[in-house]
Amino acid sequence: MPFITFNDSFTFISLLLKETKFLPLTIGFKHKTKFPPDNYRDQILISQPPNHNMILQKPINDNLELLARQVVEGFIIGLHKSPFHGFSVEFAEHRLYNQGDPMRHIDWRVFGRTDKLFVKRFEEETNLRCCLVIDTSSSMQFPKDEKKLSKLQFSCVAAASLTQLLKRQLDATALALFDEKVTYFSDCRSTHSHYRMIMKELQRVLNLNSENKVTGAAKALHLVAEQMHKRSLIVIFSDMMDDAADIEELFSAIQHLKYNKHEVILFHVVDGTQELEFEFENRPYEFVDMETGERIKLQPHQIKDRYINEMRDFQQMIENKCHQYQIDRLSVDLSKPVDEVLHAFLLKRNKLM
Repeated sequence: MPFITFNDSFTFISLLLKETKFLPLTIGFKHKTKFPPDNYRDQILISQPPNHNMILQKPINDNLELLARQVVEGFIIGLHKSPFHGFSVEFAEHRLYNQGDPMRHIDWRVFGRTDKLFVKRFEEETNLRCCLVIDTSSSMQFPKDEKKLSKLQFSCVAAASLTQLLKRQLDATALALFDEKVTYFSDCRSTHSHYRMIMKELQRVLNLNSENKVTGAAKALHLVAEQMHKRSLIVIFSDMMDDAADIEELFSAIQHLKYNKHEVILFHVVDGTQELEFEFENRPYEFVDMETGERIKLQPHQIKDRYINEMRDFQQMIENKCHQYQIDRLSVDLSKPVDEVLHAFLLKRNKLM
């Protein structure tokens, strides 16, 4: 009998047979933003993204940073400039000195010519803070196929590409990793050394091979909401498989993020062919839950129609809830290129600026 390892979504199979109401947890929201926006061409230049097959051919286990750089270079050129002023990058204008302004920003040459104190104002190239949150539970290691990226590998490549993009735009970045608990949480900074640290951690996660690690998304998001003190963009990569009883707790965590003025994008990473469409040959299989180790033997055609309908209905219900809470959601199929993630991220970033 063929043997196949599966993730939590196929706990659905055994549960359907047992007539229980347990459902896999999937976050949903229909992205309504028009692409491209009217002023999009004025802000960024888009070139042809790299072919998705190129990613599979590259030794990503050793060269994640190089791959991320190539993905970004193939996708976007140019930086976004914010309307906010500070003292960091590019000179904008002078203004009269006010009592309490730092003396170091006084333009003494202008003082010598006019005998008046003027302060230099500069245009910042960024004011965005972004936290990348990645689910590293065992279900994210599906599919275990050398010819395909797993959900975790896809998420790491996408997160590394976003990190490279954020670095180019001088945006501050944080990284959080979680399974049943938060296993890693970095500070939110924009320095080169911090960028290198994040890339090193993503490289480590890329080779992760954990077993029986369940998903605890709600606890992780609560912690992120507590630790990110300033308004930030929270980007989540997960298959969002969790106990149905924790659905309300999950949305409570999302509301916690929104209450703290954070903006949220959920990249729901799925294998569309097997997880959503349940495409298998009509022969006996043994399915194994990658998070709990539970096993079940069956022929796929026996439950395919019901599985697809239940999965579709559940995703629609979650999608409506996320729409209610104003959470952006994008379903990312492993067969699609990473540039879909970059498109959605840039659209959200432009809305925040």
